[in-house]
Amino acid sequence: MTAPALEIVAVSRRFGGLLAVDDVTFSIAQGGLSALIGPNGAGKTTLFNAITNLFPPSSGEVRFFGQSLAGLDGHRMAELGLVRTFQTARVFPGMTVLENALAGAHLHVRSHPVSQMFRLPAARAEERKLSEKASALIELIGLSAFRDAAATDLPMGAQKNLEVVRALMANPRMLLLDEPAAGLNDSETADLAALLTAIRDIGVTIMVVEHNMSLVMGIADQVIVLDAGKLVAIGSPAQIQSDPRVIEAYVGLEA
Repeated sequence: MTAPALEIVAVSRRFGGLLAVDDVTFSIAQGGLSALIGPNGAGKTTLFNAITNLFPPSSGEVRFFGQSLAGLDGHRMAELGLVRTFQTARVFPGMTVLENALAGAHLHVRSHPVSQMFRLPAARAEERKLSEKASALIELIGLSAFRDAAATDLPMGAQKNLEVVRALMANPRMLLLDEPAAGLNDSETADLAALLTAIRDIGVTIMVVEHNMSLVMGIADQVIVLDAGKLVAIGSPAQIQSDPRVIEAYVGLEA
């Protein structure tokens, strides 16, 4: 049988006396689009940080395509094909939209530094190929007109979409996206939904933390619900919307 893309096995994360993630276990199938949801303070971003060792798990294990991620840093995870974004857009200042996108491909540049320095034919050909790919992705998110503009001049929503493009340039096997729709208007959110669906359809596994329930229920194959650091429910969007445990977590027992 094919190994899951991501396995979370009895993962907990403590900060002193606070148990922010409490014995969470689930898996994500290859090629799927999963959403991690829950009320504010549920532990969603903390779990993301534990998966990527920004704040490693206090206990438990995370496996990526069957390989343990224990002790690996972000660079090594990116080499394996696990790439993430953050809640706040993090574009590189002093660089254009295109240059920000190209930065995501640095792990896959094969030309020798000397070849790049002297602009030898192999280096120019590789650069042209990467620029064409980046330009196509920039066009896909509607930013072609800003291709050569400073990335920091973009609205926050556009910067977040640019982050997704930069992550794609790393040729990921799996994307972890932390609130990609935050700050987007309805039109931008619709574009993001189309982009995420297209990414999934080419075989990239996706996991998103998201508060936009309309987006989640419209595109996710699987929805995972956390509350107070615990796994409350997991299932299809239809199952989650009718699950009394999820309703209680969001609106309270009395309601």
